[in-house]
Amino acid sequence: MNLFTARLTGKMLSTEQFEKTISEMQERVKRWRQIEQSPELAEYKSLKEKVESPEFQEKRNKLAKTKYKDTDEGRKTALYQRLSGNLRIRGYKHALENETVKAFLAFKETEDYSKINDAAERRKSSELRMYSLIARSAYYKNYQRVLNSPELKQLQELEAEMATDDFKQRNAFWQDEKRWEKTEEYKIEQRFNELAGSPDIKFYYKQRAEKIDWAELFRPAFNDDMSSSKNWKPGFGFDNAALKDGFTYASQQQAYTGGKNTFFAEGRMDIETRSEKRKGVAWDEKKGFVEREFAYTSDVMNTKEAFSQEEGLFVAKVRSQGAGHHFFGLSNGKTGNPLVELYYYDGNKHTMGLIDGKNSKTVDITGVLRSMYHIYSIRWTKAELIWYVNDMEVLRMPNTLPHEKMFMLAESFLPSNEKGGEGKLKVQWARVYKSVED
Repeated sequence: MNLFTARLTGKMLSTEQFEKTISEMQERVKRWRQIEQSPELAEYKSLKEKVESPEFQEKRNKLAKTKYKDTDEGRKTALYQRLSGNLRIRGYKHALENETVKAFLAFKETEDYSKINDAAERRKSSELRMYSLIARSAYYKNYQRVLNSPELKQLQELEAEMATDDFKQRNAFWQDEKRWEKTEEYKIEQRFNELAGSPDIKFYYKQRAEKIDWAELFRPAFNDDMSSSKNWKPGFGFDNAALKDGFTYASQQQAYTGGKNTFFAEGRMDIETRSEKRKGVAWDEKKGFVEREFAYTSDVMNTKEAFSQEEGLFVAKVRSQGAGHHFFGLSNGKTGNPLVELYYYDGNKHTMGLIDGKNSKTVDITGVLRSMYHIYSIRWTKAELIWYVNDMEVLRMPNTLPHEKMFMLAESFLPSNEKGGEGKLKVQWARVYKSVED
């Protein structure tokens, strides 16, 4: 894959830009995870569940949006006002308060009331004549019609109900346009809105909505800024104790020095291949381990004792210079395969991929200067393996790796069939992220 055009057209970020992006992303994820564990977010989620529940919304809508006229109390009050304002009922009430009518009603209960229809008796008594006029008046007839009317009965029932403390309290509540604001639910809603508007909660859900990149999916598990050799030991880290970890293959020109050619300085790890004679042990498939003299020295280093992991995201900032082959990748400590190449430069080209017999798959990387640092990474999931240079995906394949941990391996060497020379593998930093699914 030629990355020259991608780099030139901006489809692939420069190493500096990508490193800055990673740093910013890590800060975002750090903040996101802090918020994720915060009591404020826990409270927000709890309140959100309450506020968005059908019961809460139903009550809110009822109290906040219901108009007084549409309530039972409002309808009864309106009916009461309508009945009270009815002319006949008003006339009836006025008659009840009229002293003459009161006197007439009292008179009706006496024996003399029977004389009211006797003309001779009326001529004898001015009182009878007056009561006779009242009895025939429209005023009194209205009184009689209303007295046993359903409207009057309804009004009296309303008056009795509206006089109770319970009705007065309910009526006052529904008359209050700010009734919702006086409930406990309103306080809950206000606190929810306050939290929803906070910068942290907004930030948290904005990242969720945008689906934080790979850094959201992985948690930091290993971070080495190459300030010391504490994480790196000499050798291949083979599981087989019978193997001499400082050996070299017979097909190579260098002797390994047990870490003497590896330097930690200026914030990086340098593995140097030098032109110097040295006796060492080589593995020959026919003769086994044999001692011989080499024309060059170098090193192979591993993190087996300090760190290994199955699945996740493995990232390193690497470059090389000079002659030789330079490798940075993953090993499981077996003498054969698999080897995962994050960075491999064979003197002519870069490759990335998997070395694993019939499952091997690699891709040539061109358009990337080996003298320039780039960030090489592999995302290792249960389903697949994905390789990147900076932010550019360069290879994807199904996961055929065995279910076991792998550690980081760095090596600089010279094949016997190539011209010798001095060179360096430079690793500025290495980081590993653990899948949150684990």
